[in-house]
Amino acid sequence: MCRPGGVPEPAETGGEASTEAVFTALLEDSVEDLYESAPCGYLSTMMDGTIAKINTTLLEWLGLDREAVVGRKRFTDLLTIGGRLYHETHFAPLLLMQGELRGIALEMRRRDGGRLPVLVSAVVKHSTEGEPLLIRITVFDASDRRACERELLRRREEAERARAEADEARRQAEADRARLADALAVLQRSLVPDSLPAVPGLETAVHYHTASPDQLGGDFYDLFPVAGDRWAFFLGEVCGKGPGAASLTSLTRYTLRAAAHHDPDPASALATLNAVLHERYTGDGNPRYCTCVFGIIEPGGEHGPTVVRLASGGHPPALVLRSDGRAEFLPTPGGLLIGVVPGAPIGTAETVLDPGDTVVLYTDGLTEARTGPGRDDRYGEDALHAFATDHASGTPHEVITALTELLKSFGDGLDDDTALLALGVPAVPSSPGPATDHTS
Repeated sequence: MCRPGGVPEPAETGGEASTEAVFTALLEDSVEDLYESAPCGYLSTMMDGTIAKINTTLLEWLGLDREAVVGRKRFTDLLTIGGRLYHETHFAPLLLMQGELRGIALEMRRRDGGRLPVLVSAVVKHSTEGEPLLIRITVFDASDRRACERELLRRREEAERARAEADEARRQAEADRARLADALAVLQRSLVPDSLPAVPGLETAVHYHTASPDQLGGDFYDLFPVAGDRWAFFLGEVCGKGPGAASLTSLTRYTLRAAAHHDPDPASALATLNAVLHERYTGDGNPRYCTCVFGIIEPGGEHGPTVVRLASGGHPPALVLRSDGRAEFLPTPGGLLIGVVPGAPIGTAETVLDPGDTVVLYTDGLTEARTGPGRDDRYGEDALHAFATDHASGTPHEVITALTELLKSFGDGLDDDTALLALGVPAVPSSPGPATDHTS
């Protein structure tokens, strides 16, 4: 003998000779034994399906006796009801047309009532004249395969169910988020006026940018008439976000409105707000505060200049844009955050607006917007002053429009709410019209 590759085997020893003899004896199984004890089922049937021969393997699988099967049962008698229907409608017609079938999945009935999933192959034996004589059938036990298929099907169904549940959860979350966004938008609009009133002798414009639709912002503004021909206006920002900020914003707006009608002096209005916030929030150990600019504007019309008096508590300075192309900050030094301490100092300032002049108020979302390639820089007051100088001769509407485009240019660098309010004297006297509102 030779090893694989043609290398001669060493001389046989006694043990090797014994092993060779046993192996040879195994190969000398009779054909009948190979048929009866094959690892698969064999049977032969007449053309009408009557079983003429069946091996022991299949009989043991089904728990049947040879005497009760051979010549007494047909192949279809071994099948389940579903298997019989398939045999009559598909298996038998195709076998007669093609002469053979391979790997057909059927179920056979065991004697104990159980089912045996099998794969069946069949071939028709013909005479030398071509006449069909009998059908030879091979049966393979497909129990393990069926169990595997069922497990795979179960896992696929579980995966599909999990995916469907995840899709439904995502749709529900999106619907909930949309409802929340709608509710927050409605509540946000309730914290600022729907539009600014038309003011005789003045032109006004406003813009409000909400950084996140999922959170209530803390910026606020208003414009309303007080005694005589005077108009009060304010703009500011409360600390924090969410419902707490919304509650503080609401309290701030209504306090300032009430204070202005009682005493329209800007410093007095902010002093009243400071006292209210300090009393309301410091007692529970959770102080809340805001920054705010409050102003009174008296349109001069045809009788004189338009006077603006401002008071500020910790808020960025107002910008005054002159018709001759100059831009200047109107500082209100010494003003402290509103609500932090009782009797907080409040900075005041006054200016006169000539035809074509505009005063602009803004919250720090504008000046603290992140810029630069890495979003590491802040826009800052110097850049704002340069921008305002370039647009100083514009109307309030034009200035707010330019600032709105500037905010858009920041992209994701604008991560805070931003409110803008502009009031100006028309260069050419005209009848008052509605204020221009921009919201994003």
